[in-house]
Amino acid sequence: MDDKINITAIIEGALFLSSEPLPVVKIAKLCNCTVEEIKKQVALLQKKYDKEDSALTILETQDGYLLGTKPMLANYLAKLYEEKLSPFLSQAALETLAVIAYKQPVTRPEIEKIRGVNSEAVLENLLKRKLIKTAGRRDVPGRPLLYATTDNFLRYFGLKSLDGLPPLEEIEKDNKKT
Repeated sequence: MDDKINITAIIEGALFLSSEPLPVVKIAKLCNCTVEEIKKQVALLQKKYDKEDSALTILETQDGYLLGTKPMLANYLAKLYEEKLSPFLSQAALETLAVIAYKQPVTRPEIEKIRGVNSEAVLENLLKRKLIKTAGRRDVPGRPLLYATTDNFLRYFGLKSLDGLPPLEEIEKDNKKT
């Protein structure tokens, strides 16, 4: 490796070029250094983005690191795309996502039983946004589709993994207060 190029620049360039999260092991091989050194350099790079008036941030997912834009810019940057999908999720979509996130894999009838309303259109919208995916079929009569969250779901909510979701007990306690 050329001594004039620092590891942070290589990491930043690799994250910039990648449309998918880059595993830390892959970055370490690219830079010819240890996983610990990559984590240290990513943390320094993130501090740089946090300090500066930068649009960028580094997102950490269960699959690795991804360069993205800060959430506060979403409304502005969404105007660049002529998508018919709103950048915001409806209350119905949020409720459905919550059911899927906590109960996955889950079928549409199971979701509808919990929510008390038809969820077909909401599920189609969440599939289009790639926040959920089909995860097979339940082995019961009718073989209904099973739904689960995606890596896009984790990125959308800024989570590393589903372990980052608040415990259900905490949510139930908050709901009783209101």
